[in-house]
Amino acid sequence: MRAFIAIGSGELKDYFLDIQKQLPKETAKLSLTGAFHLTLKFLGEVPEDKISKIKEKLSAVSFQPFKITTSEIGFFPNEDWITVIWVGAEPKEEITALQKRIDNALFPLFEKETRFHPHITLARVKFISDTKEFIGKIKSIETEEKEINVRNFKLMKSTLTRDGAVYGELMVFG
Repeated sequence: MRAFIAIGSGELKDYFLDIQKQLPKETAKLSLTGAFHLTLKFLGEVPEDKISKIKEKLSAVSFQPFKITTSEIGFFPNEDWITVIWVGAEPKEEITALQKRIDNALFPLFEKETRFHPHITLARVKFISDTKEFIGKIKSIETEEKEINVRNFKLMKSTLTRDGAVYGELMVFG
């Protein structure tokens, strides 16, 4: 099973859908996500018999609830080669602290993250016909600071389909 650990952002679904409507689809082929979350750790393919051990390790992770705020729109890996469009999340320090607790709890079952950047994915980019125009339109989209109350994190599963990933909740922690 394909698994990951995330912070949910369901209360902002309409906000993210509104941003998606503004993405320049005339200059790119995009795969829009319908479920919005901030991934703390991607685990990849995990055997079913390993899930109970992961749940046990994650149950030991403690943290104080905190708020995160959405920020600017960005790209991965960079403007020269765009594969993902995302909305950033602040404060990076608190999000990263939780991510590191999770990383430490799951080590050595999983390698530690080396490049973590808090974000919420809006779309995956398949093709861009005019990169300069595409980037200009993305940068013209106005974002707002929206709050997400982080009271828990979730172990999630992801099933890939022709229409994109379908997500399922395995367990909530916190």
